Amino acid sequence: MQELEKFDVVIVGGGMVGAALAVGLAKQNKTVAVIEGFQPQPFNAEQAMDVRVSAISAASVSLLKQLGAWEFIGSTRVCPYRRLETWEHPECRTRFHSDELNLSELGFIVENRLIQLGLWQQFDQYEQLTCYCPEKLKTIALEEGLNRVELQSGKIIEAQWIVGADGANSMVRQIAGIGVTAWDYRQHCMLVNVETELEQQDITWQQFTPSGPRSFLPLCGNQGSLVWYDSPKRIRQLSTMNDEQLKEAILAEFPKELGDIKVLQHGSFPLTRRHAQQYSKQNCVLVGDAAHTINPLAGQGVNLGFKDVEALLKVTSDSESLSPDMLAEYEKLRRKDNLLMQTGMDVFYKGFSNNNVVLKPLRNLVLKIAENSGPIKHKVLKYALGL
Repeated sequence: MQELEKFDVVIVGGGMVGAALAVGLAKQNKTVAVIEGFQPQPFNAEQAMDVRVSAISAASVSLLKQLGAWEFIGSTRVCPYRRLETWEHPECRTRFHSDELNLSELGFIVENRLIQLGLWQQFDQYEQLTCYCPEKLKTIALEEGLNRVELQSGKIIEAQWIVGADGANSMVRQIAGIGVTAWDYRQHCMLVNVETELEQQDITWQQFTPSGPRSFLPLCGNQGSLVWYDSPKRIRQLSTMNDEQLKEAILAEFPKELGDIKVLQHGSFPLTRRHAQQYSKQNCVLVGDAAHTINPLAGQGVNLGFKDVEALLKVTSDSESLSPDMLAEYEKLRRKDNLLMQTGMDVFYKGFSNNNVVLKPLRNLVLKIAENSGPIKHKVLKYALGL
């Protein structure tokens, strides 16, 4: 009988968060296997920009630099932004600027695939890192000491820990028997890449409306990513429009700050909040969207995932072996922070996405006060940036 391959950690999911954790653990000289169904497409400057982009915080950039991935990512297509504005009534705005924290930028808007690609390029640097791709998880036999992983190809491998980095519908989470607290926001989100007539590459902004926010994220070369939150019915209707019809709908609904546009591509998805009831069980541990999904209102999703990676790397950094105590410490470090961010985004989102005549003047007053709140405003900004 052929001896099974054994690893310290098997990571199911090689997206941005899973790939970052794989590189980090390999740097600690731990043996790691990554299971992923699709290899990221190589970068070509002539390619159209992906619809899926993320607002990467300063803390996330720091992690990507430590992992050796930022040099490549920064050489592709990243758009630094220095300003952030949010408002409902045009006269009641909260503005943030990188100068307030003596930073060169607040963050970067980057295509998700390019972040993943930068991390995957680090895989070859580590003999102790093995990538099974294209490959998918079939099942996990949960056993004392070593968990046995069966892949759809029939291959079987063993590991001390199985990491679920396999997204919101995590199979690892389900097999481990970890429950979730979840609810549907009853809204969908549409992402639209556009070419803009106005240059506004140093700012990201967001206007609240009763049906949901309208947001702009800058991309390279007079392009931008628009985020349109609305009812599922309205988003389905928008999705059936041709580019010219969608352009007219956008210009009618988005603030004048956008200016004229040309629609390039679009996609949509439902909004759902999930939070795992525990982050580990039977030596299976969850990171990123497998552990928590958040309203994408402030672009914090992947940044929270990278914070998970940092925490897990912190608890494993001083030991060659892995233990259940480390998993308990990881959950202690991350659960409250993730819950706080989820709740904060929900309060903000629900507080503004309505036409309540009592709430409306109050929330606009809050935005106006926040604009002049000095140290409190700076503290909120630093927390959002992971500083």
